[in-house]
Amino acid sequence: MTNVAVVGAQWGDEGKGKVVDWLSERADVVVRFQGGHNAGHTLVVDGQTYKLSLLPSGTVRGKPSVIGNGVVIDARALLEEIERVRAQGVRVDPDVLFIADNACLILPLHRNLDLAREEAAGTAKIGTTGRGIGPAYEDKVARRAIRVCDLKDPDTVSFKVERLLAHHNALLRGLGQPELDGEDIVSELTDLAPQILPYAVATWEKLDDARRDGQRILFEGAQGAMLDLDHGTYPYVTSSNTVAGQAAVGSGLGPAAVGYVLGITKSYTTRVGSGPFPTELEDEVGKTLGQRGREFGTVTGRQRRCGWFDAVMVRQAIKVGGITGIALTKLDVLDTLTELKVCIAYELNGERITRFPASMADQAAVVPVYETLDGWRQSTQGARSWADLPAEAIKYIRRVEELIEAPVALLSTSPEREDTILVRDPFAD
Repeated sequence: MTNVAVVGAQWGDEGKGKVVDWLSERADVVVRFQGGHNAGHTLVVDGQTYKLSLLPSGTVRGKPSVIGNGVVIDARALLEEIERVRAQGVRVDPDVLFIADNACLILPLHRNLDLAREEAAGTAKIGTTGRGIGPAYEDKVARRAIRVCDLKDPDTVSFKVERLLAHHNALLRGLGQPELDGEDIVSELTDLAPQILPYAVATWEKLDDARRDGQRILFEGAQGAMLDLDHGTYPYVTSSNTVAGQAAVGSGLGPAAVGYVLGITKSYTTRVGSGPFPTELEDEVGKTLGQRGREFGTVTGRQRRCGWFDAVMVRQAIKVGGITGIALTKLDVLDTLTELKVCIAYELNGERITRFPASMADQAAVVPVYETLDGWRQSTQGARSWADLPAEAIKYIRRVEELIEAPVALLSTSPEREDTILVRDPFAD
């Protein structure tokens, strides 16, 4: 048996929630390793829908669930999420949920700064969720963040808040915003401490014990490869590394702990917010994809932009992210289309290229080169075996595999977890 990392291979929203839930039944421990409550996973379990942001998907299954050190945590949002899922009958207590004591906190000042900067940017805004993720990671890198373990010591909290405000109040003055009172922040953190600290442990140690005991660990990623801080459509990216290499860093386990890397990939492409999108469709086909795929963000409710499958981008995500195989989701969304297009290359300044360029200007200038395939115009919804799929759908899947240079390990044909075709069990690889 091997440990499995699940990551997005596009711009996020690929259907990771269902796949992680499907795999979590086979896992012994589930760990989140990056991002914050800007990431949303929707799970449908026995007809009940759960919308998770910070809680690992394994929580719903009663599996030991870890929020790793690579995650930035809004304590208020986490507590509200815990109460919400408890109201749905899910057990969440310190015997099930474990928070890395060295994880950094998102404070209200991070949210306020996030919103103020986006507003000041006008048409040049990045399109953040406004939840303070970026500013929290900035403070982490600048070594002025407040960590979960700091909540144990009021003197440490007061010292760090003072250092934090020396920076943030200067920024607020520059943005024409009122300055913050440190006593208010200390008071709020003092109130939160007894609610958060019972969950706080050295999670790297707990995960190391699980690995030594031969338990199967599922590393749950958020967002997608093209939102990665290094490898994505910079600056229109998230503030953390989203590729599988971060699973080791953000959980406190070494790279050898990650075995199989499963990349979640939609049968078409979507993205939320600003930034380049070479295969975006603004016609009736794009609207059809959005309507049939119910393309609205789990966390924000924002409508997603839709377009054809971009094999160039996914192939690049597979190579830089170390993806072993993919889970192809939402095949059924394509059921009504007469023909399908797949981007197989780009044209840039008269030259044909087969990679997604790093330059912001080049990313905006690339023109997709398409290959056209026949649609199947039959329902694939709920299919649970290859025999249930039309021949044209199988041809589409096989062509995608060829273009991205990776096999399909799982195929999802509806939001229901049972509507999954298992080609290769990642845990058994």
